[in-house]
Amino acid sequence: MKKILAVPAAAAAALALALTGCASEAGTEAAGGLQIDVPDIAMMDKLGDNEKEVNILAWSGFVEPAWSEAFTQETGCTVNRKVFATSDEAVQLMRTGEYDLVSASGDASLRLIVDGNVQPLNTELIPNFSDDIVPGMKGQLYDTLNGNVYGIPIGRGANILEYNSEVVTETPDSWSVVWEKDSPYAGKIAAYDSPIYIAEAAVYLMSSQPDLGIKNPYALDEKQLKAATDLLKQQNAMVSEYWSPATNISSFTGGNSVVGTSWEVLRKATADEKFKSVLPKEGGTGWSDAWMLAADAKNPNCGYAWMDYTSSPKVNGAIAMNFGMAPANAAFCDMSDEAKAHCDYYNATDEEYFKNVWFWTTPIDQCLDGRTDVKCTNYQDWTNAWATVKG
Repeated sequence: MKKILAVPAAAAAALALALTGCASEAGTEAAGGLQIDVPDIAMMDKLGDNEKEVNILAWSGFVEPAWSEAFTQETGCTVNRKVFATSDEAVQLMRTGEYDLVSASGDASLRLIVDGNVQPLNTELIPNFSDDIVPGMKGQLYDTLNGNVYGIPIGRGANILEYNSEVVTETPDSWSVVWEKDSPYAGKIAAYDSPIYIAEAAVYLMSSQPDLGIKNPYALDEKQLKAATDLLKQQNAMVSEYWSPATNISSFTGGNSVVGTSWEVLRKATADEKFKSVLPKEGGTGWSDAWMLAADAKNPNCGYAWMDYTSSPKVNGAIAMNFGMAPANAAFCDMSDEAKAHCDYYNATDEEYFKNVWFWTTPIDQCLDGRTDVKCTNYQDWTNAWATVKG
């Protein structure tokens, strides 16, 4: 496997420092020889009686009334949901101790684990965490450390190249159309608004400038980060809009952008066949989400019941279809023609496809590619570099 890490979008400098150079005495070695020390929090060894409620932090579309009502009827646990807008908000809310569960993306999950905000999970108490969970969403560093599972997979997606086929008339097979200064689409290029977007520049440089020696887009030394930053500054002159999920669709449908980074769900939401997408030959970045249980959860039994309930093929698939992502439970894909079509669209069981996706990972001082002769740049370095890109 060329990448097993995941989703950081706004990790604070404190996390980068907390992760730097840490090692667990009894830890299991991860990708690139990386070892990370985490707080020693007890894992539940058995379930007790369900409490009366469960308090869940969730992305919009992850906890809907129909599923909650059926869950309550089945378990007696009333679902109290709070929707968050960003991973930073989710992390801050989890630290209040008011919530039992969170649907964490990779940019939140690693912070929550390292800071001791979530507990390791006993997967034997979650029967639906089974062989049907796609292999590429098990055992990833963003929710599995030192042999302990901290997250129950929900779904994943790739960051793809979207384009308006009426303007970009030949299917692009490379990210060069958004990076090279001679791009015919200069001034109409959409770019993701986050320091983690630096990783997309690094993915392109891995192919276009192999002499830089980039082996992992989240493991950049100072020279490599400068090269990525320079490429981003070059692109800046051609960018029509730095987008958030709230602005991506209108940027394309309004004609402000004709090509650029996007998500499959956002491309689909344009609801016009002229908008198409492709994962270019260089590969790309991606994201993944998982349920995580608070270290001091007041309703842990209902929390376990929710994680099992939503990991069933039917419910996990419903979440995936509602949000727009590849489901974690592959058994959903065989439940109906509609389910199969959804899974095919999002490449749900195509591990060859996702082998070309580098899931977002917090850059830290310790090089994630295994190098020990240099110091890599951390997320604060990336944040500082991103500020120079946008000016």
